[in-house]
Amino acid sequence: MTGAPLQARVPSRWAARNARATRRVEPGVIVRDARPDELAGLGDLRVAAYQADGFLPANSGYAATLHALGADGQGEVLAAVDDGQIVGTIMLQAWPSGEMVQGPGEAEVRALAVAPVARGRGIGAALVSAVIERATGRGIRRLVLLTLPEMRAAHRLYTEAGFTRLPGRDWSPRPGAILLAYGLMLTP
Repeated sequence: MTGAPLQARVPSRWAARNARATRRVEPGVIVRDARPDELAGLGDLRVAAYQADGFLPANSGYAATLHALGADGQGEVLAAVDDGQIVGTIMLQAWPSGEMVQGPGEAEVRALAVAPVARGRGIGAALVSAVIERATGRGIRRLVLLTLPEMRAAHRLYTEAGFTRLPGRDWSPRPGAILLAYGLMLTP
């Protein structure tokens, strides 16, 4: 999963094709492929970010899953890096991996997380833009994702990037819990 850093904002040629705008990220922040030796730290960042916002109780069985995402090689993990420090992450899982993908040409966005101390700097938007750019480059036709109803800041980022609600694909991982589905059609 190595390669050149992705641009921290969507290139104008891509934005014009997909008619989406993005906010600028602070100078010095890059989004790139995560290295294998960084996956455990990215897992720690995800769990800490979800817990800081009250989205992941300390006794949650999902913490281990959230922490381990990408360690099995299923999907592409991106890292936002600022001055050598990892400050955020997002993951792309294409068919047949993922919780909700329904066929070839579809991929799932998972585990968007930004370190609490790095929020408000455009890093979340840069990660979403980077994963859209990555999916477009892979020939993915549709992105889908699941999110908690309480994750309003994430909903705003997804909506600003062009995602729309897919109520017919909402999912309940266990009785009493609901995850909201969003989707984005991509133009190659």
